[in-house]
Order: sequence, then structure tokens, then C-alpha cells
Amino acid sequence: MSLLNEYIQKEQLLKQLQEELDKMEGDQRLKSELEFKEKLEALMAEFDKSASDVINLLDPKQSGTGSASAYTTSSTTSGRRRRKLKIYKNPNTGEVVETRGGNQKTLKSWKDDYGNDTVESWLVRIEE
Repeated sequence: MSLLNEYIQKEQLLKQLQEELDKMEGDQRLKSELEFKEKLEALMAEFDKSASDVINLLDPKQSGTGSASAYTTSSTTSGRRRRKLKIYKNPNTGEVVETRGGNQKTLKSWKDDYGNDTVESWLVRIEE
């Protein structure tokens, strides 16, 4: 039965993720970012440039990193590493909180009301 329970849980998770994906596809910000990305890639192809070429052109100080992905995860000018974005979703209200620190007003309110462990279980994902 544990295999069946695991299957059912995975099926529910898949449905939840599909609903979130559908909701994201309707978000105008995502559509705008995808359009920008497509136009940028087309422009790069037209001029035969790579992502690292564009990065070097826009920010020559980053030329030592070697790749576009290193650019996005590099440290800030102060030398401190940027905190990861944590996204929480309150299952009771459906409200979503995105924060890079623990001092977020709504998150603190939730922790006061429901307890730290409960709120931490609401963590949906962590992004760089």
C-alpha cells in the first residue's frame, strides 16, 4: 500500500504543479519576460553573439566570470552573496509571500499566528 500512497501523493503534487503552471502561463509578467527573451535571442542570433558576449558588452567587469549563469549568481558589489528567494503559500488563504529575508511583515505575522514550523512547511520553493 505504501507504493500506492506514494503514487497518489505524486499524482496530487502533479495536479497542483499543473495548476500553478497554468496560472503562471496566464501571468502577463511571464508573457512579457518570455517575449523579451525571444527577441533578445533573435537579436543575438542576427548579430552572431553569445550570452557571454552580451554580458561583456553590458558589464565589462563581469568578463572574468566566464558564463552567463555565473553572472546571475555572482556576488553583489558589496561582496556579499545575494540571499535566496523563498516563496511561501498560506494554504488557508492562498496568499503568497516572496522574501529574501525573515523580516517580512506578513511572514512574521503568520509565524506569530501559526508557529514557525507550520509556516516553514508552507515553503513552496527556493530560487537563486
